[in-house]
Amino acid sequence: MKRGAAFYAQLAFTLLVCAFLIAPVILSILAGVTVNYQSGIQSGFTLRWVFAVWDGYRDTIFLSIGISLACLAGTLILGVPAAYALAKRQNAFSRALEELLVMPVAVPGLATALALIVTYGGAGGFRTSWSFILVGHILFTLPFMVRSVLAVLSAIDLKTLEEGAASLGASFWQRFFHIVLPNCRGGILAGSLMVVTLSMGEFNMTWLLHTPLTKTLPVGLADAYASLRLEIGSAYTLVFFLMIVPLLVALQWLGQARQAKFVAEDE
Repeated sequence: MKRGAAFYAQLAFTLLVCAFLIAPVILSILAGVTVNYQSGIQSGFTLRWVFAVWDGYRDTIFLSIGISLACLAGTLILGVPAAYALAKRQNAFSRALEELLVMPVAVPGLATALALIVTYGGAGGFRTSWSFILVGHILFTLPFMVRSVLAVLSAIDLKTLEEGAASLGASFWQRFFHIVLPNCRGGILAGSLMVVTLSMGEFNMTWLLHTPLTKTLPVGLADAYASLRLEIGSAYTLVFFLMIVPLLVALQWLGQARQAKFVAEDE
């Protein structure tokens, strides 16, 4: 098939956008593995800065992973049943409640963090623990889980499926675990990917909620860029990618494995 000028113009524009987005990431990573960023690649490559980040900031890395996984668990426990309830009751009240769930996304993270501090700031140990950050992250990411699952549930005939299962004697919990969850696993996976990435990289809200003992990875990254040489901050960015990419791949693989299992069971 002969391609016209419009195709090549779109291809050139796409490549230009990709270069615009990817080039800064590549340059930042290179800065983290070069001996001297000012001298460029000719100064040689080294892992010195990566090891320096690991020695000085590994606590922030583990804390961010723990908070993001705990946030995922919290949004699954709260978000999936909420989406199920909203999908079953399509009325004015449920639509209003759905819009209210999006409020934490519309409100700036700093405002949400300030509201949490004003409300729970005097709670002593809670204020200085990582669970305080976790609450903020769940508030921020919960709408993404609810919307992802709700979109899938709204696209299927959930009422007919449940009525059919109920006519065969299935209880509410049997219908929920064997009918609802398998049919919305795509939305759960999409929501999980968004929750983990957003929680891992959330900065605005975390900046106000954190304490010197509860620094997350993005806060540590900001400190590294502000107080240390550029190579350290760039190496921190490299470590961030090395932590988040395998986690996302693992979630994607888990979702595909679960889907293949359900397909095999159906056959």
